[in-house]
Amino acid sequence: MPRYTVHVRGEWLAVPCLNRTNTIRWLGKEAVRRYMKNKPDNGGFASVEEVKFYIRRCKGLGLLDLDDTVEDALEDNEFVEVVIEGDIMSPDFIPSQPEGVHLYPFFEHFYLSLDGNSLTTEDLVNLGKGLYKIKLTPEAEAKVKQSREVIERIVKEQTVVYGITTGFGKFARTVIPNSKLRELQVNLVRSHSAGVGKPLSPERSRMLLALRINVLAKGYSGISLETLQQVIEAFNASCLPYIPEKGTVGASGDLAPLSHLALGLIGEGKMWSPKSGWADAKYVLEAHGLRPITLKPKEGLALINGTQMITSLGCEAVERAGAIARQADIIAALTLEVLKGTTRAFDTDIHAVRPHRGQAEVAFRFRSLLDSDHHPSEIAESHRFCDRVQDAYTMRCCPQMVFAERAETISGGNFHGEYPAKALDYLAIGVHELAAISERRIERLCNPSLSELPAFLVTEGGLNSGFMIAHCTAAALVSENKALCHPSSVDSLSTSAATEDHVSMGGWAARKALRVIEHVEQVLAIELLAACQGIEFLRPLRTTTPLEKVYDLVRSVVRPWMKDRFMAPDIEAAHRLLVEQKACAVWEVANPYIEKYRREHIPESRPISPTAFSLGLLEMSSGVGHDHRHQDEL
Repeated sequence: MPRYTVHVRGEWLAVPCLNRTNTIRWLGKEAVRRYMKNKPDNGGFASVEEVKFYIRRCKGLGLLDLDDTVEDALEDNEFVEVVIEGDIMSPDFIPSQPEGVHLYPFFEHFYLSLDGNSLTTEDLVNLGKGLYKIKLTPEAEAKVKQSREVIERIVKEQTVVYGITTGFGKFARTVIPNSKLRELQVNLVRSHSAGVGKPLSPERSRMLLALRINVLAKGYSGISLETLQQVIEAFNASCLPYIPEKGTVGASGDLAPLSHLALGLIGEGKMWSPKSGWADAKYVLEAHGLRPITLKPKEGLALINGTQMITSLGCEAVERAGAIARQADIIAALTLEVLKGTTRAFDTDIHAVRPHRGQAEVAFRFRSLLDSDHHPSEIAESHRFCDRVQDAYTMRCCPQMVFAERAETISGGNFHGEYPAKALDYLAIGVHELAAISERRIERLCNPSLSELPAFLVTEGGLNSGFMIAHCTAAALVSENKALCHPSSVDSLSTSAATEDHVSMGGWAARKALRVIEHVEQVLAIELLAACQGIEFLRPLRTTTPLEKVYDLVRSVVRPWMKDRFMAPDIEAAHRLLVEQKACAVWEVANPYIEKYRREHIPESRPISPTAFSLGLLEMSSGVGHDHRHQDEL
């Protein structure tokens, strides 16, 4: 029998439909009738007939014609919402489509095989985007089974073991009878689901869920293979629990966020899927043919005890930091060309003196983009014999902004978030410098006494303000980053009745690192626009071939600044060129020239990752490494 899940004033109602020729109006009235039946005061209505309403899909919020039949308008078990005329939106309303949700394709023919040890940051980000589904390797399945056998033996022999047959934290000495061991795990998940704030986006929820699956695949948590497979099925269907972004102190792992994750998987709380939007978890699971998980002894603890929120957000931060660090070199090279700087500061011998591989790599990129012998530049030729001795630090010191490179249970502290929290604090500080020096270069581009270009890069200055306030925006973002770069991991508050007497605050470290990186991306987007605008005033002279390609890319989305116009869309367009990892991204346009130069000048060389330091962050916390990807076709 067809059935529809209908949202009425904060409640979800299952409405069966015996006759699919019934109208959408009938469905709305039946949902309102059931809503009134559940309310002592009939929900404030005298009768169903007096209620005026309209109906929209939960996915996409498309309005439905009340006279259409359900057969013509809806799919079986679709999610819809009855909106009663005169109602106002509640301040705690959960939108059907969360902020930042983008439609993404599912590649149904490819799976990523997880073994707990081979997942990379790139893999995790792609899982977050919905590019792959998940399955376990046979080796991982075997380890999970062996681990579960230990737990079953403990329960059968009634051995006293923390979290399996005892309470938690301060209640560790309270022994729980076997008859209540399942209830213990459910109570743990419910009571620890105490987070607040906006939910994580679907992409970040998928990353969090995927990373938790990866850790459970190691076979050290005691979860059953049956339960783990149910978690994987929820991931593959993109059934994502409501996970508030705030509430973790990163001590006994990310308890609150992971508890909300587990809460949805057991069919409680809210859940989102592309098919349903936000709805009660039990309805979302059922709509995808899935059952809520029934927790066995130890399984609640297995699901919530880890640092996967810190680490999944940290992985995103690492990937985005690496991408913007690479592209910062290209933008800086373009600015150097516009300001008629010298490339002598990037001489090979200078950088061979210091033992910093990252510094040498960045200098190499500058040479590959600016070498006039390799890529003739009319702009460079125009000032070859000038009397300038050296450039400002923000141009000649760019390369120095670099990143460093048994059958028993044991209660340990590997779940503590101090390691990734520290790494993320360092990441925020390091990547902030990219924006700090970029903002100074924007100042040089806009200041006619430093650039020999029109003030604020615009003609008819005074009538037009040009890049005046864009530079102010960059300065404001850099200043805000200074506050955000204060390390969160130096803070600690004792929690859980002093059982967790030193915490990492790693959740905040991860969230603010992402905010810092977003600000860095925006500052560099402004510099990219300013540098391209500077090129306009040097025409008809041309720069090097790769930098002309970057200029052409920018001009494909942002036209030259001939007179003042609404600037925010231009900044956003340039920002997208930096963050979208597509063939049309800044790095993808310039990188072929960099690699060609490398092959011609350094035989048998390999490019250096600007984020090699991420190995420590990832391997210490959640089994994410830099190994090869495992993909299998169905």
